[in-house]
Amino acid sequence: MAISTAATRKAPVKPKTGTIREFIFRWEGRSKDGKMVGGEMRGATEVVVTSQLRRQGVTNIKVTKLRMQKGRKITEKDVTLFTRQLATMLRSGVPLLQAFEIVGRGHTNPSVGRMILDIRADVEAGNSLAAGFRKFPLYFDALYCNLVEAGEQAGILDTLLERLAAYKEKMLAIKSKIKSALFYPIAVIIVAAIITTIIMIFVIPAFKSIFESFGADLPLPTVIVIAMSDFFRQYFYLVLGIPIATVIWFFYTWKRSKAMQIAMDRLLLKVPIFGELIKKSSIARWNRTLSTMFAAGVPLVDSLESVGGAAGNNVFEVATKGIKNAVSTGTSLTLAVQNSRIFPNMVVQMIAIGEESGTLEGMLGKVADFYEQEVDDMVAGLSSLMEPIIMVVLGTVIGGLVVAMYLPIFKLGAVVG
Repeated sequence: MAISTAATRKAPVKPKTGTIREFIFRWEGRSKDGKMVGGEMRGATEVVVTSQLRRQGVTNIKVTKLRMQKGRKITEKDVTLFTRQLATMLRSGVPLLQAFEIVGRGHTNPSVGRMILDIRADVEAGNSLAAGFRKFPLYFDALYCNLVEAGEQAGILDTLLERLAAYKEKMLAIKSKIKSALFYPIAVIIVAAIITTIIMIFVIPAFKSIFESFGADLPLPTVIVIAMSDFFRQYFYLVLGIPIATVIWFFYTWKRSKAMQIAMDRLLLKVPIFGELIKKSSIARWNRTLSTMFAAGVPLVDSLESVGGAAGNNVFEVATKGIKNAVSTGTSLTLAVQNSRIFPNMVVQMIAIGEESGTLEGMLGKVADFYEQEVDDMVAGLSSLMEPIIMVVLGTVIGGLVVAMYLPIFKLGAVVG
């Protein structure tokens, strides 16, 4: 029986697909008119770069692959600084591509430099600046990209970047103040927990062996503290492991569960003192964002699309979606904000005045200024209030342990005396 040649043919091997990794190459050569030229270009290999340059009429080409340093993580502060630098250069008349080149080469974080040069390459290839930013959504959110796009279309990119830089600087300042208000008590609590653990594991057992040699009855506080120390030493893996595991589980789940994020944001707004601080900072960010978008000429409905996420709280994000839907159906912004029931009456009244007088941008900015000042005052007040409270708590915990351990010694001294 003859075997057909078709059956014996091997199936064609499909080429592996994947993203081609590109590098940055520095090149030198001669142009068509004989002048020495040079620059940098992205490409997969030296051959690819050389071929592209030859098609452009460059000869006597020398290509060198640049060694890129590993940079640290890109932070919001890095993006804010880049925005301010770019806005300043454009305002000074520096061409866009040259401004990107200067900022990218001069940045202290190599990760930021690589990102800036990637965006520059996209712009140089003919793409819009907003499209280049949208390739990095982790660092440039919808608000940022929308404002840049509005600036490009209106021909006022330098003005919009200055407003965007000022906006991000204000948001960064608010976040920094809230973090500073929370950092001190958390740091003190952690230090107190470490000290208490050391006392429970090492100090109290030493006292216990001394007290056992007395052969006398111990005071009740001392008995309780020794029992706590025994439990701590016997089940230390549970006493330390459960809180640590709970914290790890919480942050792991919180990052991946939208429902948990919404629940935590609602809970945070109800926490005494700190809840009010978070609410005021969210209101400040909400109004500042809407004011910036509206000033850039972005339509109100499109502006509300980005405002909710910029507030930094899921409760405000959900409420903003409702406001956007109401405004898109013809409801006034004042009525939509009032129906959301999360904004104070002062905010509603200021928005109403802004809508009636045609100065909505200015009124939203004034509301943001007011609540930013409120956040400043609350942070200053919390800092002065937390110190005595923490001192009292630490004195009660640490001092209570020390006194409980010295009570038998005082009792023994009284008997001997």
